[in-house]
Amino acid sequence: MTEPVATVDTLIIGAGPVGMTLQLALAAGGRQALLLDRRAPAALQADPRALALSHGARELLEQLGGWPTRAATPIETIHISQRGGFGRTLIDRAEHDLPALGYVVRYRDLASALAARLAPDALRAEVEILAITPDRDGVTVALREQGVSRRLRARTLVHAEGTPWDDPSTLLGDYEQHAVICEVTPTPGHGRRAWERFTPDGPLALLPLGDEYSIVFTLPPAKADAVMALDDKAFIAALETQFQRGLRFAKPGPRNRFPLALRMRETLVREREVWVGNSAQTLHPVSGQGFNLGLRDAWQLAEVLLDGDDLGRYPGRRRLDRRGGALFTDQVVRAFSNDFPPLRAARGLGLLALDLCPAARRFVARRMIWGARAWP
Repeated sequence: MTEPVATVDTLIIGAGPVGMTLQLALAAGGRQALLLDRRAPAALQADPRALALSHGARELLEQLGGWPTRAATPIETIHISQRGGFGRTLIDRAEHDLPALGYVVRYRDLASALAARLAPDALRAEVEILAITPDRDGVTVALREQGVSRRLRARTLVHAEGTPWDDPSTLLGDYEQHAVICEVTPTPGHGRRAWERFTPDGPLALLPLGDEYSIVFTLPPAKADAVMALDDKAFIAALETQFQRGLRFAKPGPRNRFPLALRMRETLVREREVWVGNSAQTLHPVSGQGFNLGLRDAWQLAEVLLDGDDLGRYPGRRRLDRRGGALFTDQVVRAFSNDFPPLRAARGLGLLALDLCPAARRFVARRMIWGARAWP
């Protein structure tokens, strides 16, 4: 069975938080936008990840009514240091006159808060995309929904799902690291402090989430294999050995892992197709920049579509933020993921200088909170 072609102004493939943010921003501006997703809505509730959201992300999401207030744990201080070397930097929200530097939210809680703001007809779930046919005036999408083949015609098609893969010019950098993620209970409590602890194996991040820490334990693939195979007691011992600070951990939750690489799609706009979020770039999780970058993608694309619909302006508006975010995370990872003594000493001097220089510390904090530019 095939139904006639239906039309929609903007079609968004991918109903994760970035796609929903774009839909809500467009709807707030009076523009029709429809979300398509291959998953059932309940699938978002099974996502194990915790997200580090900047204060800038909160400002954006609050404008759309999609901020999960009760589910967000504030980060009031960030302690940055290196294992086996001197120097450290402490960034404090009080220095910036903010309620928090950032927040940690479970993916499922953010998705639920955004989904609750969608109009009843804004999302079609469990949809299989069969073909995408672009032209200069729009895009036709063939899909299958509940066993019925349909076609949709859109003025603009936005890709907000997956990772960059179909652009031959995609820049790729393999860090040869895997992130092992889980939640642990700290003793004493976290006091709303996040830790970024650099080790020769890769950064170890501790993010306050409720009464727990959500950890991102970065390791070479072989060591990640070994850590995933440990029982809970041995895993805690490995974590404490890597961290080497005063905290103790207990009650580890389920562990998950994923490989880390830098992927930057060079072509953000092709005729009437646009790529945002993880479909445009994936970054290393150090400093928590990737997801916040995706939210800013959605926000600025909405501004472009609502202000004249000239897609040619979008890549230029995102260039500084995207390249700045990629360069910042990439250089941090490569500079700190080694045990070369002269470089370890240079890192220590850099951390010490950052801690002693308020202007430099404010610059780094603003980069983490608002990206390349202070927005909105």
